[in-house]
Amino acid sequence: MRPSADALVESVLVLSTLGAPERRLSLARRRPRPRRVESADPEPVPTARASVVRATPLSSSEEAAEWLAGLDLDEELAAAVAVLNRALHAHRVATADPYVTEVSPERALVVRVGYGSGEEVADGRFGDARELPAEGRRRARRSMEAPEERFAALLGGREEVLPAEELVLRARADLTAGRLAEAALQARVAVEALLAARVASPDSGAAGGSLAAHRETIAGTANAALRGELPGDAAAALDEAVKAMELALKRRRLGR
Repeated sequence: MRPSADALVESVLVLSTLGAPERRLSLARRRPRPRRVESADPEPVPTARASVVRATPLSSSEEAAEWLAGLDLDEELAAAVAVLNRALHAHRVATADPYVTEVSPERALVVRVGYGSGEEVADGRFGDARELPAEGRRRARRSMEAPEERFAALLGGREEVLPAEELVLRARADLTAGRLAEAALQARVAVEALLAARVASPDSGAAGGSLAAHRETIAGTANAALRGELPGDAAAALDEAVKAMELALKRRRLGR
């Protein structure tokens, strides 16, 4: 689900740090020396709070309660995560730090949706709010796949990660965030990597045939992205192509 560009622009993102341990500044310019420790005790860590605020005029408490009751909470969460990820993406590019990563709803410790005055919600307080249960934000993994087993196999060197696997993940992340040009370029390299690895070659059945059929479309969309001329149906075409690549990789994992 990708919120509209208007929804992203009209939101205000407030970032706060909670429970941060006190840091004392040293007047010395020398690099601090490592200190001796006797045990690996846990270190207190700060918690980050991201508040996404939208200006929604509400004339009374009754109207506000009715507004909250009629909200699609999952849709609101998706829109808020999109705003936060847009800021994280901008920070990654601005700082040239490849290790700044985007987040998913499942990674949040707590999610609350509510209403209040501007100062209230910016400070994490509400006139009224709903807290989304953590269980409802976790993706169900009801399939034949066993990610824990493959994780152990990858760490143990019994299997290798295909370059295409990471490329498809990046294409999906870019597509979900609405970065169509980046998604098109990632998808182009990903489909070539899949076919080169014979994960889904044109003669390997339905998945392979599907990827071969998407190959030309992906290449055309990627070329259009380089020219800055993405067609209006680019998002739908890319989504279909990325789904085909995800299916090909899933079949490979199930058949390993």
